[in-house]
Amino acid sequence: MTAPAVSPRPLELLAPAADREVAFQAILHGADAVYMGGPSHGARRKAANSIDDIRAVTDFAHRFRARVYVTVNTLVYENELRGVERLCRDLYEAGVDALIVQDMSLLRLDIPPIALHASTQCDTCTPAKARFLQDVGFSQIVLARELSLAEIAAVCGTVSVPVECFVHGALCVSYSGRCGASFMSMGRSANRGECSQMCRLPYTLRNGRGEVVEKDRYLLSLRDFNASASLAEMVEAGVSSFKIEGRLKDAAYVKNVTAAYRRRLDEIIAAGQGRWRRASAGTSEVAFTPSLQKSFNRGFTGYFLSGRRQTSMASLQTPKSMGEIISDPRELNNGDGISFFNASGEYEGVGVNRVDNGRIVGSRPFHLPKGAEIHRTLDRRWQTLMARDTATRTVAVDIEIDDTGVSARDERGVRVRVALDVTKSPARKPMDPRPVFAKLGGTAYRLRDFTNRLDPATFIPASQLTAVRRQLTEALDRANLDTYRYDTRRPELDVPYPADTLDSRDNVANSLARKFYEDHGVKHFTPALEVARPDGPTTVMTTRYCIRRELGCCLRDSGVDPARKARYAGPLTISTGPHSFRLDFDCARCEMNLTTMIND
Repeated sequence: MTAPAVSPRPLELLAPAADREVAFQAILHGADAVYMGGPSHGARRKAANSIDDIRAVTDFAHRFRARVYVTVNTLVYENELRGVERLCRDLYEAGVDALIVQDMSLLRLDIPPIALHASTQCDTCTPAKARFLQDVGFSQIVLARELSLAEIAAVCGTVSVPVECFVHGALCVSYSGRCGASFMSMGRSANRGECSQMCRLPYTLRNGRGEVVEKDRYLLSLRDFNASASLAEMVEAGVSSFKIEGRLKDAAYVKNVTAAYRRRLDEIIAAGQGRWRRASAGTSEVAFTPSLQKSFNRGFTGYFLSGRRQTSMASLQTPKSMGEIISDPRELNNGDGISFFNASGEYEGVGVNRVDNGRIVGSRPFHLPKGAEIHRTLDRRWQTLMARDTATRTVAVDIEIDDTGVSARDERGVRVRVALDVTKSPARKPMDPRPVFAKLGGTAYRLRDFTNRLDPATFIPASQLTAVRRQLTEALDRANLDTYRYDTRRPELDVPYPADTLDSRDNVANSLARKFYEDHGVKHFTPALEVARPDGPTTVMTTRYCIRRELGCCLRDSGVDPARKARYAGPLTISTGPHSFRLDFDCARCEMNLTTMIND
């Protein structure tokens, strides 16, 4: 007996959009979906967008069967519940495909049947948590960024809904959604879209004797994530959606990074022997060669994808962009900007006026230490190129003409037909209508195949063919919208939550979220920090990243020099300005906790 054919799994490249123009560029450069903030309650307050702008993005994206997800992923306060309810209705009416949410109150609000995606702020690290979220109605699950390929595969093997993972961009040092450092220290809640980015500040590290062992180093500032070399393994592990971080990034960044990952995913799909397919339609033609090093980055890390084999995850000397490494000064151009670490170990930048015989003439005097690594942080020619229109995206269409009409079928599976009124005449040679139908510029289409079944005696004026071509593309547009399929909210099953106790880091901030968890068996609650701020020392961050390990003195590593272990003997504390934190190490779980000091 022949086994039934298995449909290829769609692979989705998900790009960020600060605004409608960036969203358009992401789609043109190959994104299968974009995610963006709405008017409120997105975890990047500076990346809010109006309902009208979001509607414009959905109209554009859906031409290519690309999807639009809107973040409603902050905590919701009690007095905001009805406002969020109205917001969800407005987003549904604007054609949004799904909402990315953190607060479980949305599963108790009276909202339309729009699909819900579980945000990375839900801190989904285990198969049990992922299965629970699937069973209570989430259509897609964003995993925590700290997971290894083996852990990702375990989750993917447990659920049937698509699993989404980050693949590129800035990393939160804390488990996403479980960081209270900004709120407790500065009154700005990351879970309300107001993160003060305390992890990017310089810190001084003291040992248990109060001695300074590291001064003014960026001990919590992680390098940027880059999983481009691991995409094939992620696909094999079961990941279906590949997310680029960066809702505050500009269009040039989104263009370049999206195009780079589009190219790599297409290679994987082509080599997959029909196991996978693209999640949207259309082909992007890009006018540049993508290069991830040319966009903002703090140096790259694979983070925990390969476990803990990578020795360095942080950018200890600077939180600024490292750009691309330049091996020969002659690669530089007038107007570029470079950076390097000077003789004092400080990060220094300078503009390039010109290069004379391999010698860099800067915009000011500077000294480049012998053997110093040069980074180009500003490529003037690249910047000029990226300011232009750099991509087009078109849907392939096959057209057939006969004496009664013109038919079209495109790669989205849309079919239309426009009637023809023809005349017969003893033409000297059969007419060729193909050139007229090949002129599809200004539309979302490009001609792939053309079949001419006209009788040799048929004559059709070029003006009529031009009008029919316009009718044909307009009919394709209408039919695409009529046949576009939205995902809908999954049913909520009566299943128990994996634990019966929630602490403040589980972010229960309103009565509806509490009711949701109670309905699923949770009995004990500690409210979110934002609604019940504690007075004493509080654990404000939990992370898989470990300062001890980064500095080469892991407590589980028997090979660490005893003198070095003594130098970093605990309890360790870090401080920046008036803010101090105690470092607690849970070596059994390989986690580090930051706890506020009593005098903070």
